[in-house]
Amino acid sequence: MQYFINVILPIPIEKLFTYRINEAEVNIIRPGMRVAVPFGKSKIYTALVHDIHTTAPSVYEAKDIDQILDDHPLVTPTQLKFWEWLSQYYMCSIGEVFRSAVPGALLLESETLIVRNDRAVVEENDLLDDEFMVFEALQHQSILRVQEISEILDKKNIIPVLNRLIQKNVVFLKEEVFEQYKPKLIRYVQLGKDYRSEESLEALLNSLNRAPKQCQVVLSLFQLQAQTKKPVKVKELEKVSNSSSAVVKALLDKGILEEHFIRTDRVVYEGDQENEQLKSLNEYQQEAFTRIKASFEENKVTLLHGVTSSGKTEVYVKLIEEYINKGQQALYLLPEIALTTQLIARLQAYFGEKVAVYHSKYNVQERVEVWNNVLQDLAKAQIVIGARSALFLPFKDLGLVIVDEEHESSFKQYDPAPRYHARDAAIVLGKLHGSKILLGSATPSIESLYNVKVGKYGYAKIERRYGNVLMPDMELVDIKEQSRKKRMKGHFSERLMEEIAETLD
Repeated sequence: MQYFINVILPIPIEKLFTYRINEAEVNIIRPGMRVAVPFGKSKIYTALVHDIHTTAPSVYEAKDIDQILDDHPLVTPTQLKFWEWLSQYYMCSIGEVFRSAVPGALLLESETLIVRNDRAVVEENDLLDDEFMVFEALQHQSILRVQEISEILDKKNIIPVLNRLIQKNVVFLKEEVFEQYKPKLIRYVQLGKDYRSEESLEALLNSLNRAPKQCQVVLSLFQLQAQTKKPVKVKELEKVSNSSSAVVKALLDKGILEEHFIRTDRVVYEGDQENEQLKSLNEYQQEAFTRIKASFEENKVTLLHGVTSSGKTEVYVKLIEEYINKGQQALYLLPEIALTTQLIARLQAYFGEKVAVYHSKYNVQERVEVWNNVLQDLAKAQIVIGARSALFLPFKDLGLVIVDEEHESSFKQYDPAPRYHARDAAIVLGKLHGSKILLGSATPSIESLYNVKVGKYGYAKIERRYGNVLMPDMELVDIKEQSRKKRMKGHFSERLMEEIAETLD
């Protein structure tokens, strides 16, 4: 029996493509895993397995896959349903959703390499100057990248030169896939097994009398390990012992030290392990909190309408606490402009290392690590704060979705496709997961207020500012009239200048 997979390619083509797999591969491959597949004449792309079946395509002959890239699914079935909804509702291809959703480091594409043809007999006199420069470079390095040849020739367009070299049988092209994501590894050392007893350590120190620097490293390592009972970071050891990497290497070569590499996250929570106590809600916040919980009994979506500085964040935090205590995940979605360091620090002060941040300011390597932590449902990614791209993370047990400042226009993605509204997409994502969705704003959007009016959303309101601080007085000043009477000072009216002066005095 023949087996086939339908895959999603990260290109703007609407349909899925079918590839052939063998019996060994069918026992490994699962929907949501990545595979490298040939597409077109020579290009290799990262594709995502959509489904497995036994029906051969009728209009073309299925190609074999190049390789399996994962040992477990990278994308969940719920995510695939979400992508399909996005592509249909926002009228784009599922390949465009795939490219937008997954961190770039996970989308491997082949790179064209120029390889020296060792079987060819090359007449150097037949080569033009540009061709000879490439030929000469390939004598020292058998494989070159396109960018390297461009730098050698100091030209942007090197295609004509490459075409002539291919015709003359001097070079051939090769497509190769390169892994972009590399886990961060920290180098640790500890004393070798033969030197861990007091007698053997004493004998070792005596033998290092003529190598005082090596002796100091061993003593420093012994002192550090006595405190931690664990291997010690090489950088920390070098700093404490005031030694160089060459000294550590010499001890490793002698077998006195053993080295280990331990995988670590690039983004690490550096706060205190003792989290701050959650603040008690005031009567207005508590009333809104109670209404939200009651609304969640009947509605998937609830709108929290709280005036500016009413303490909506404290209500969010209290809700998040309830859901993570159940072992579920929470997504706190913010427009880019509201995603501040202060807010992140505030949430981390309450929840510590359970908070993960996902947004465009992080590099692709860091985003891959957050992706993997969420996929594995680890405690350090139980709460995710992020901008609209955080919607695409592979949540396993999403219990609560909070969309703060839901009226903000920056929740809309304009280019590239998919051109989606993150608030609306978050509501669909929450429904797919069976989650509760809370929209928050001091100035709710018209569409959200309408959905409250027709009974589609629940509603809760905080009418007073935190601490009963009074709302600012609003006074309209006729700027046109002030300008006509020449009472304006630049862009400031006379009335505004009076109030500024009084406040400063």
